[in-house]
Formats: sequence, structure tokens, C-alpha cells
Amino acid sequence: VQLVESGGGSVQAGGSLRLSCAASGGTYSHYYMAWFRQSPGKEREGVAAIDSGETTVYDDSVKGRFTISKDSAKNTVSLQMDSLRPEDTAMYYCKRRQCGLTYWGQGTQVTVS
Repeated sequence: VQLVESGGGSVQAGGSLRLSCAASGGTYSHYYMAWFRQSPGKEREGVAAIDSGETTVYDDSVKGRFTISKDSAKNTVSLQMDSLRPEDTAMYYCKRRQCGLTYWGQGTQVTVS
């Protein structure tokens, strides 16, 4: 399974960005996908997750500002990020778990100034 993220960039505080993660190659209908982020010198942390039943979970730091969604037909998961803050600056990674295996994307940089 390959995961390709897109949509990162630079934005001013209060702005919005939308990240997308496209999965290809051996995907199954039952899965869990999530967005993680990592800042320099910090551990990778979970931001939001969604499963094939569309149950979602968010880290407290992004509740009310970020929205995770999926398009099963396109095998994509998106993260709509609104009211961005400088502390949201990080490399954002997409993660997919299916059939007991875990896959990661290469990451996309988000910078909020």
C-alpha cells in the first residue's frame, strides 16, 4: 500500500489548509486512517483518525478546528485545518492500518506564521 500526501504549505495564523492522503495498491474495505504530525525535537503525535465506519477521533489540541473525512470511492482521506496556529507547524503524516499492517506516507510540511 502506498500513501501519498498533498496540500501542505505556508499560511498565516488564522488561515486554513486542506491535506489529502491518497492510498493505492492493495487497499481493503476495513481500515483505519489517521493524521499524525511531528515538529523538530518532538515526538510524532496523533492529530485525527477515522475508520471505515466513519468513526472519528481528534486530539484535544485540534478539536473544533480540524475535520477529518474520507472518500471511500477514491481511497482518500482529507484533513481540513481551520483557524491554524503557529503551534500547528509540523510535518504531517498519513497513516493507514489494515489487516494488521501499518503504512505511512512521506509527509507534507505545514508552516503557520
